[in-house]
Amino acid sequence: MKAPNIIVFDSGLGGLTVYREVAAALPQARYLYVADDAFFPYGGRDESALIARVVDLMGDLIAPEKPDLVVIACNTASTLVLPQLRERYQVPFIGTVPAIKPACAASISKRVSVLGTLATVAREYTKALIRDFANGADVTLVGSGALAALAEAKLRGESVDDAAIARELSPCFVDADGRRTDTVVLACTHYPLLLDRFTALAPWPVRFIDPAPAIARRAVELMGAPPGGPPAGAPARIRFTSGRLSSPALSAALAGFGLRESAPNGGCQAAV
Repeated sequence: MKAPNIIVFDSGLGGLTVYREVAAALPQARYLYVADDAFFPYGGRDESALIARVVDLMGDLIAPEKPDLVVIACNTASTLVLPQLRERYQVPFIGTVPAIKPACAASISKRVSVLGTLATVAREYTKALIRDFANGADVTLVGSGALAALAEAKLRGESVDDAAIARELSPCFVDADGRRTDTVVLACTHYPLLLDRFTALAPWPVRFIDPAPAIARRAVELMGAPPGGPPAGAPARIRFTSGRLSSPALSAALAGFGLRESAPNGGCQAAV
């Protein structure tokens, strides 16, 4: 049985949290992780420009790589571009959307917060999920313009101040009418990179919902259960669309995810 070829795509490095889960579920697959850092962050981009960019960039990736599956490990790109990608290309796509339905179903207090980028929490797609799946819960939308960049800074080995994280996180915690928030949806794939800090800084314990395990389960459904035998021999690759090479600290972090960075002149630079 041929090992599947899988592309994991994000605006930056947040999708590593998704890649980690998918790679654990399908260890025999071959992986290419693509970080569109030349256009990061997606949240502040014009929607039509972002759609055009991702659709064209995906074509530049699909043609040479011939993937069996593409995982869009980005809430912003998924909520905007998935219909166009599925219309244009024959390869299966898995998107990432806020896990509002399972969060509201699991909440005991029926107070749920959705922590995402400013663009994700403002998007009609997110509001429609709340209307359809709130299940009687009160849902608080919390947009952050800083957490994705803070997560990337932490991954690069830079110092990230707890107070900066706490400022972005604190609106998620609502205590009113005798009910406290008990569930927080992490509606940006960067945010699980800060999960240890979120847990430490939370004013009371809550359940943080990471979408990555559900994405991994869907990947197994599409690709089939992994056969027995050792993982794929070739290291997983990572490309930056800017063509940059990472710092020693970031290279070490990427190695911890099992990713090998490809030099820009090695045929692994995505078109910009």
